[in-house]
Amino acid sequence: MPAAMLLMFPGLEAQLLDATAMARLRGCVDLAETGALPDLDEVSDAEVVVSGWGCPPLDAGRLDRLPSLRLVAHAAGTVRGLVTDELWERGITVTSAAAANAVPVAEFTFAAIVMVGKDVFGIRDRHRNARGTSVVVDHSAIGNRGLRIGIIGASTIGRLVIDRLRTLDVEVVVSDPYLDADGAAALGVRAVDLDELLATSDVVSVHAPALPGTRHLLDADALSRMRDGAWLLNTARGSLVDAAALEAELVSGRLSALIDTPKPEPLPEASPLYDLPNVVLTPHIAGSLGNEVGRLGELAVTEVERFVAGQPPLHPVTQADLDRIA
Repeated sequence: MPAAMLLMFPGLEAQLLDATAMARLRGCVDLAETGALPDLDEVSDAEVVVSGWGCPPLDAGRLDRLPSLRLVAHAAGTVRGLVTDELWERGITVTSAAAANAVPVAEFTFAAIVMVGKDVFGIRDRHRNARGTSVVVDHSAIGNRGLRIGIIGASTIGRLVIDRLRTLDVEVVVSDPYLDADGAAALGVRAVDLDELLATSDVVSVHAPALPGTRHLLDADALSRMRDGAWLLNTARGSLVDAAALEAELVSGRLSALIDTPKPEPLPEASPLYDLPNVVLTPHIAGSLGNEVGRLGELAVTEVERFVAGQPPLHPVTQADLDRIA
């Protein structure tokens, strides 16, 4: 069996790899007993690295201490913190567990869409303030039937959200420069430009990658095109939205928002968004947490098993992919 090692924050392996996953891993590789290491200090014969949060950049110096390395199976999402030009030049295969991390984000987003359509957060506040008296529910402005949901980014997460939205009686439109009409039809949605999506959607959910070209994708001009009373959901990255422009729209009450990933993160104590009734803030909880983290480890182990069996990876990452993925 090929030699293997873990590279991640010490102790993280216990969260990522339960007893079953660890047994699977040990069943296909000779795993070093050194545990999860934050760095590389000596030469290793490892052909396989299972990495996670805390893995150092695999630069020339570290790769020289891993002369036999052939696979990096990353048990987390983005690989940007560990890949280097030297890694690509040496032809090492890299895989990511981003597809596994996408699952809870899509679940969270779907639940949020259902709840904002039912005005759950507004009703919660009015119900709390009413203290036992009747709560007025505006039946003419509540419910999900017939809503238009705008998805910005047909990413892995965006596509999982679309899958879940098929269970609702809603219309879904998508804006993504890489999605053409045929691709949209295969997803059961309609491809539109960003302007149309913003102007016509009841709920806008952001699932684009954070790249230099997507910084402030939703700037003041874009936000001004959103319809009055619309909701913006951001479970992607805060840099995609002009924070000052969004704050102005939310303070005015014209828009509502559920923000899981603000900019900066966390918001400063004086931010008015903490107290606005039309804003729901969550502290970056949409991604894998708690028992969901094991899903990432399981996918990384699957990639190792496939590598040892001579099968192609399920979720490879190439240098060219970095121009369009988070």
